Amino acid sequence: MGKKNVLLICTDHWFASLMGCAGHPTVMTPTLDQLAADGIRFTQCLSTCPVCIPARRSLMTGMFPASHGDRVYSDRMPMPNVTTLAQAFRNAGYQAYAVGKLHVYPQRNRIGFDDVTLMEEGRYELGAVDDYQIYLGEQGYAGEEFLHGMGNNNYLTRPWHLEDRHHPTVWATREMMRQIKRRDPTRPAFFYLSYNFPHPPLVPLQSFWDMYTDDEIDLPEAADNWCDDSVIQCLLREQAVSYSQKEIIRAKRAFYAQCTLIDYQIRMLIGTLRECGLLKDTVIAFTSDHGDMLFSHGMVAKRTFYQGSANVPLILSGEPLNSWRGTVTNKIACLEDVMPTLLSLCGIDMPDTVEGINLLSQERDMLYGEIGEGRKATRMATDGRYKLIYYPCGNTFQMFDLKTDSKEQKNLFDQPACRDIQEKLTAYLIDHLHGDDLQWVRDGKLCGFDAGEYQASPDYGLYNQRGLHWPPPNGYQNNGKT
Repeated sequence: MGKKNVLLICTDHWFASLMGCAGHPTVMTPTLDQLAADGIRFTQCLSTCPVCIPARRSLMTGMFPASHGDRVYSDRMPMPNVTTLAQAFRNAGYQAYAVGKLHVYPQRNRIGFDDVTLMEEGRYELGAVDDYQIYLGEQGYAGEEFLHGMGNNNYLTRPWHLEDRHHPTVWATREMMRQIKRRDPTRPAFFYLSYNFPHPPLVPLQSFWDMYTDDEIDLPEAADNWCDDSVIQCLLREQAVSYSQKEIIRAKRAFYAQCTLIDYQIRMLIGTLRECGLLKDTVIAFTSDHGDMLFSHGMVAKRTFYQGSANVPLILSGEPLNSWRGTVTNKIACLEDVMPTLLSLCGIDMPDTVEGINLLSQERDMLYGEIGEGRKATRMATDGRYKLIYYPCGNTFQMFDLKTDSKEQKNLFDQPACRDIQEKLTAYLIDHLHGDDLQWVRDGKLCGFDAGEYQASPDYGLYNQRGLHWPPPNGYQNNGKT
């Protein structure tokens, strides 16, 4: 075949260190480890806005949040009117198919794909019934996808409640294997598989839960020298404070089990490509929209720029990258770079709107990130070794040396030995502020705003707990985040 095929696999909440090839002491990822051994792994790939919708907009457009318009989580914001990754492939004569989570609005917007087999975590309030829900209904389980009782933003756990074949990870893999088999054999293909997991709910298959034991689960690191009771830290730790050590161990065990299930499912995708005669000409890329703190620094979920939340895996592999076999690089990468790198690998012209770089031929010196507005707003600047995190709430600064302190336990801000790099990163961060963020600067210096007092938030909805989804809930409110 003259042109390369591409299989892009994106997960949800998977952080970069959570792979055997990255040195994780517990999690089992033999498939990803082999893909990394046969390709190139980027150890410092960052999600420049580590929350689902903005990160996926960056992945699919190659644009930074300041350009594509979302740095919060705007679930009713249409995609920008630009050439998406899928459309760029189609413009070059490719067929383009997606399976899983797109997280766009409206939900049935195909964002340039020929077709999308959709799985959107049961967001009825956004106006669509997805293909996974339709599948469950056809199997006699209409509306039962969340009757395990676990929440999509909660870290309690139990095994999956239906047959293994109905698990969302298993279903998505099977649907992608079908798409590969149903491809047009006369044209190259771009396949995009977007798993919902390991994002909660933590409902692993029993057989994968059994692969781990409680006593082998690594506990969160010791206290950081910067951990305090400031308002911003209380806000960031709020969602994690209610869990006991037993629940933390079980949550991490379930999380690892969901990762291993994905890893094993990817094996079948590779087998399908091989048996269809496509493997030799297919680029395989693996990444995630963002990570999960998973109780590191006393936090869970995303929306921060600590490594657990912002540092995501990025592996490029397959025979077309045989010259890169075994490469591990710490060059600064981000999700915006995936589009230009894949298009370049396939010899496809870059849309003018793309802001990322081709990681196989270009480098950057620094990178800026932004997440949120209001009290939890966070901004970040890094040169790959040092990372500056800025919270305008209370005008709080942190700086870490990722080379000597990969777990970010020692705040170096205002240390005399780091003055030069601190000033460089601060100037870069200020230079990239825009919109209302400019109010945090006075006389060329960051001043932020008064933090006020901390008051614990109620959780009446159990972090967006779901229930029985058939028939669709009457009077479902259209203003809730999910």
